Amino acid sequence: MILRLLAASALAGLALSACSQGETPPASDAAAETDNSAQPTKAPAPAENTDGPQVGDRVPEPDTSGDDRSVAEQAAAEKAKSEELAARGVTEIGWEELMPEGEEERFAELYQQQMARAYSKGISEGSSADTAVQIGTFNTVDEIMGQAADGMKIRLPGYTVPFEYGKNAEINEFLLVPYYGACLHAPPPPPNQTVFVKTEDAIQLKDLSQAVWIEGTLRVQKQTSDLADAAYTIEMTGWEIYEY
Repeated sequence: MILRLLAASALAGLALSACSQGETPPASDAAAETDNSAQPTKAPAPAENTDGPQVGDRVPEPDTSGDDRSVAEQAAAEKAKSEELAARGVTEIGWEELMPEGEEERFAELYQQQMARAYSKGISEGSSADTAVQIGTFNTVDEIMGQAADGMKIRLPGYTVPFEYGKNAEINEFLLVPYYGACLHAPPPPPNQTVFVKTEDAIQLKDLSQAVWIEGTLRVQKQTSDLADAAYTIEMTGWEIYEY
């Protein structure tokens, strides 16, 4: 199963890498290693939902084809939101802004190394040995849209992966990832496509299949965990449901 997921992820571009156990093979001097001992999360696994996102689905683009509002109304709403964010000094970004130049090629190299090791050891798909490391690096960007990445106030969409739940499913720390089911039923992304989020005020997130907007201060700060390693941290100041 892991080998099949790895093959699918390579074709997809750079989003997927295998669930964490072992160390990441270096792609260059700038590439960092991950060393994650596989531990089950205490958060519940996502329930099967044919109406919602499927495991491995990335955050979808907004679909306004069935929107009753006119094009002018939609444009006005988007402009108002953009102006509201700008007034607060917040920049809306996508996951591609977190990837340094040439990272896709580095990921492909690491993927080939991972697959070569698996096949050289005679690991069969679905066997107990069919596990792999989190592929990728901690390479980060210095600037995003002309602004220094570290300390930038951003708004980023994604899916949440809690480490564990507190009372009433309240959490203070979790991972934000670009596709659904990461580390529960799908491999996690590379470290520089995984964001560690922390907040002083606990929030309640019961539905892991619901994409969200996370707003806060971006830090180019590495975090390691049993679920996955992250190259970035967001000090969260707000969140809302991602509508699409």
